[in-house]
Amino acid sequence: MTETRSKTHHFDAQVYYEDTDHSGVVYHANYLKFFERAREEIIGVDTLAAMWHDRQVGFAVYKLSMNYNDGAVFGDRLDIRTTWEKESDYRVIFFHEAWRPAGTRAAVSCRLELVCLGPDKKLLPIPDLAFLS
Repeated sequence: MTETRSKTHHFDAQVYYEDTDHSGVVYHANYLKFFERAREEIIGVDTLAAMWHDRQVGFAVYKLSMNYNDGAVFGDRLDIRTTWEKESDYRVIFFHEAWRPAGTRAAVSCRLELVCLGPDKKLLPIPDLAFLS
């Protein structure tokens, strides 16, 4: 049931000093925070909050892979470019890229699979949400 990939969504992420490690580049795990914020904007914070508070339903990362090509540094303003596709009734795949200013390729790229879990942590079908239409 693979569907067509979405249009590209852009999310602006400022790199703060706290995002960097001793070498002055963004600590690898912090890219996951930037990508998470982009997904929250795509899905909608109100939508996610309602899913959780009203039904105790939420998304969980099932699988991810990341490639690091060029480390971002303190002061960079990253363009987080995201596309997604609903792979099945139970999985949505997000494709994230972090682009540095004037970059010629993505500094970091990520393929991340999300599933939906209910209050008992059992797998549920992905809800019919606006970002998927």
